[in-house]
Amino acid sequence: MKVSTKGRYALRIMLDLALHNSGELVPLKDIAGRQDITLKYMEQIISPLAKAGYVLSLRGSSGGYRLARHPSEYTCGDILRVVEGPLAPTVCLSSGDFVDCPRADECPTISFWEGLRDVINKYVDSVTLEDLMNEQLSAQNDYVI
Repeated sequence: MKVSTKGRYALRIMLDLALHNSGELVPLKDIAGRQDITLKYMEQIISPLAKAGYVLSLRGSSGGYRLARHPSEYTCGDILRVVEGPLAPTVCLSSGDFVDCPRADECPTISFWEGLRDVINKYVDSVTLEDLMNEQLSAQNDYVI
């Protein structure tokens, strides 16, 4: 399983919104500048996040985006699944919990792939946007005198 740039950038965009959450809308161009992502690519990534209700948006000159909920209410897994789909290590498991393979009943490795899928999902669902935010803030405050 490989997370695409859309998945990686979606986490960065959501983290940026969490870190710059003053209650005001954040213009997409500001995020694009901070994250070094083209505005056009960001629009492709933010659209499914908005459709999923993860971000609120307002168009126009004073428009922008903000998180719809508190950062603790988003898991990295939730965000990744919005832009990536199911986080499956093999094609036969890409339908979520359903095994889409005519050989599933006789496949000698299916339990391995199911176990890997479960470990991946358990991990990405154990880390929240707030966890990433706290880690980032802690790293910014780590300095030596």
